[in-house]
Amino acid sequence: MATAATVTSVPPPSGPVFTTTPAARPPPGQPDIAYHPDWNNYQARIARRLATEDLPKELPEGFPKELKGDLVWEGETLAEKYDWTYVLSEEQLAEIDAALQHFKSLNIAKGYISQETFPLPKLHDQLRRLSRELHQGHGFFVLRGLDVDRYTREENIIIYAGVSSHIGPIRGRQDAYLEGRRADVVMGHVKDVRAGLGKDRDPSKVKIGTPAYTADKQVFHTDSGDIVSLFALSTAAQGGASRLASTWRVYNELAATRPDLIHTLSGTWIAELYTKTVDNKDKFMSRPLLFHQPAGADGRTPDRVLLQYGRRYYVGFGEIPRGGHLPPISEAQAEALDALHFLGERFSVSTNFEKGDMQYANNVAIFHARDGFTDTQDKQRHLLRLWLRDPEYAWDTPEPLLSRWDRVYGGVTPELQTFPLEPHMRSESTPGTK
Repeated sequence: MATAATVTSVPPPSGPVFTTTPAARPPPGQPDIAYHPDWNNYQARIARRLATEDLPKELPEGFPKELKGDLVWEGETLAEKYDWTYVLSEEQLAEIDAALQHFKSLNIAKGYISQETFPLPKLHDQLRRLSRELHQGHGFFVLRGLDVDRYTREENIIIYAGVSSHIGPIRGRQDAYLEGRRADVVMGHVKDVRAGLGKDRDPSKVKIGTPAYTADKQVFHTDSGDIVSLFALSTAAQGGASRLASTWRVYNELAATRPDLIHTLSGTWIAELYTKTVDNKDKFMSRPLLFHQPAGADGRTPDRVLLQYGRRYYVGFGEIPRGGHLPPISEAQAEALDALHFLGERFSVSTNFEKGDMQYANNVAIFHARDGFTDTQDKQRHLLRLWLRDPEYAWDTPEPLLSRWDRVYGGVTPELQTFPLEPHMRSESTPGTK
């Protein structure tokens, strides 16, 4: 069996960090760990724990020694067996344009965008096949070919939501409030909001609690819900590559070399909940990060492992630190967070995001990151984001995640669905807002 040293002795390649946000204040007793992973600290923690702790050498009961299937892949070799880019044809682009004109003619709210109101009679079957690829294949794909400059911002939003409704017809709530008012915000903007503030506004006075609204590197994480999708309205002048990694490949590595970290990841973690919910009651959640679903007795579903986590909920980011009212994470948890990130980088693939691309990923089987980037006045990275669910192919939601999934999908109605035209920050990412 390989040892931890053979797995982690050489740091994986890493994109630009461009970190401009001061680290969040650590709570009392927190291990030496911040949002941006430190390779040397990680290696020192590995050595210290291996030398001083009696770590489990077997996997938790029931967890598989190895996962198999298309979802087990490495970035270096993936392109040899899987072409993840689906290039839309001129005929399909014309069909999308016709669907846009049809929806606009209905004169209804964007919350009613659906397969019926945004009809794609010929492209539909291909999009359904790609949804199967998300859930039963390699776990991600990219749609390419849309000319965003041909359309207005609102039309691009309609097209994105319309095409996506054929992949995941259920849209998830990313925020329960907009500008202090109750709203089901189902489309988010991912952009450095400190860019282009104007001479009268000081970027240092913009308080931010998540890297999504900065030019900083985003470490490996998952979002909420079953499918996470991004649509590139524009790309950065430098950097900003989107990186994806297979949770299953990372699991296999840890299962073979550090089964103790599988125990840690599948144990209890206390996460601070920054998102403001409809009733705004939940402040923290106690649950595992890693879940195992045994193969179905009917043979239709294989052994599955699901990962759901965001590093900042355990170490903080920027103006939102981990709260002192919560217990600090343990040394084992600190190592597990770093192991996920560095193994994610080691096995990751860049999707070579281009302007007009729509990227879709299985959010519980693929985790993602972003290189830091630099914007200029003329080239600024700006993505739209959707959280989706396809009831036909969706994996079963683990019981400890049901309440979180309900925060995303529960009670979202067409009437309350909101699609902001301009970038804004989620209420969880702005200190002191509702």
